[in-house]
Amino acid sequence: MHLTDTEIFILLTLLKIAVVLVITLTSVAYTVLLERKVIALAQNRWGPSRTGPFGLLQPLADGIKLFLKEDLMPLAVERPLFVIAPMIALACALVSIAVVPFGNLTTWHGVDLFQVSDVNIGLLVILGITSIGVYGIALSGWSSNNKYSLLGSLRASAQVISYELALGLSLVGVVMRAGSLRLRDIVGSQTHHGLLSWNIWPQLLGFFIYLMAAYAETNRAPFDLPEAESELVAGYHTEYSSMKFAMFFMAEYANMITVSCVATLLFFGGATSPLGHLLPDNFGGPILTAIFPVLWFVAKVFAFIFLYIWVRSTLPRFRYDQLMSFGWKFLLPLAMVNIVGTALVLAFRS
Repeated sequence: MHLTDTEIFILLTLLKIAVVLVITLTSVAYTVLLERKVIALAQNRWGPSRTGPFGLLQPLADGIKLFLKEDLMPLAVERPLFVIAPMIALACALVSIAVVPFGNLTTWHGVDLFQVSDVNIGLLVILGITSIGVYGIALSGWSSNNKYSLLGSLRASAQVISYELALGLSLVGVVMRAGSLRLRDIVGSQTHHGLLSWNIWPQLLGFFIYLMAAYAETNRAPFDLPEAESELVAGYHTEYSSMKFAMFFMAEYANMITVSCVATLLFFGGATSPLGHLLPDNFGGPILTAIFPVLWFVAKVFAFIFLYIWVRSTLPRFRYDQLMSFGWKFLLPLAMVNIVGTALVLAFRS
């Protein structure tokens, strides 16, 4: 049976989507295990250690438990919105991975093997899709008909909108330097001299703003006000159980992976070697040339996820007024200063 070029393209694209989805969901599950293990070490505990060797089957056990738990739904909820809210949150967290280039450009039958979709405005696509994710949180709180859930969703909406501005502005300097919104072009502008070419050096201020805003965007400590258990009883997903609750949980960790991927691409050279010409990506055969950039990318993303977990185990939660003041009165003006400074430097060089 002879397949046409179009059929090969469609099959390879569907295969890429399936592989990326499986890897992302598996990474989400084991990021939870990593977090529990790292925080346990920080607090001098064991963490999960009984289910499987070294507790490696704990994510599987948790998944089975959540899948088999009774799916409770209060009578007074807005049923359609209550059901669709966790789907929106998880879908937005997963779809944005589609434009992330995980390795160098490697084509087979005209299909890029390490990126699901190469879009000219890839950075805008990620920012746009992740911004829509707040609707899942807002709808979950409102549709639950629970005052605690509503307060949690209102906090989340205000927090995400506030920090979305600073996060977007923090990336303007990187876009100005690369002259493109295409993620491969941004990575390509950082490949000349290894790690010395990375945007982290000229855009250190922008990276700091991005990092702080990313913590707040993903509702992670010390910015996890929407889930402040002491006053909100778990916040916007108080009334959720079983797989609906698991979808919110998965969305949070998928968003962690997404912002870690974006930080790697925009500030740390993406899938390129940090050693530049001392250890180029093409030092081996074609297979090694394709695999090594992916390993570099995974290592950088892992470092960011570890930093996320480390901060959670170290810093206490902000008060809500401190959270909002930090975003509007500090990060936002600082992002504007970074844009002006980057523009002046580029104008002086030209």
